[in-house]
Amino acid sequence: MEKEFFAHETAVIDEGCSIGRGTKIWHFSHIMKDSVIGEKCNIGQNVVISPGVTLGNNVKVQNNVSIYTGVICEDDVFLGPSMVFTNIINPRSAIIRRDQYVKTTVRRGASIGANATIICGNEIGEYALIGAGAVITKNVRPFALVVGNPGRQTGWVSEYAHKLSFSHDGVAVCPESGQKYRLYEERVTKII
Repeated sequence: MEKEFFAHETAVIDEGCSIGRGTKIWHFSHIMKDSVIGEKCNIGQNVVISPGVTLGNNVKVQNNVSIYTGVICEDDVFLGPSMVFTNIINPRSAIIRRDQYVKTTVRRGASIGANATIICGNEIGEYALIGAGAVITKNVRPFALVVGNPGRQTGWVSEYAHKLSFSHDGVAVCPESGQKYRLYEERVTKII
């Protein structure tokens, strides 16, 4: 049976992983056993996907990203160049803690900017936008815009990643999509 994904000749794909239709894996990337990659993903150059990692459909992983065991990315996630995940809170070279990996979840549509660091054990909410170089040390709410070290929320964004300006009645409109959003008790929801 012919494979339904593209892998550059320099990519290493271990036995026992699952790769969805239409996915592209580029130069010098390594996909390890027991990882699951959805359909229509793009895995850039020099990416490592460790055992047990799950990527949903249409996940974009830019160059030089390592996705360690314990990370789950839902559909439509964007991982910027050289961003970093951790999976142990207190790593030591001489102490083996493979049974202590801490789970990190990146929810649907979230984007993480170049060189950002995501400390394990946190959840990045749907459509959140993590700025380049940010260090995430706690959970990020859906639609939140987070920047800095440590990461601080500075606003809210739409599904199209535009900063939202809310009126006195708590409604904002995305300038690109025209979608409306409501801010109520520090929670943003899309108005359907």
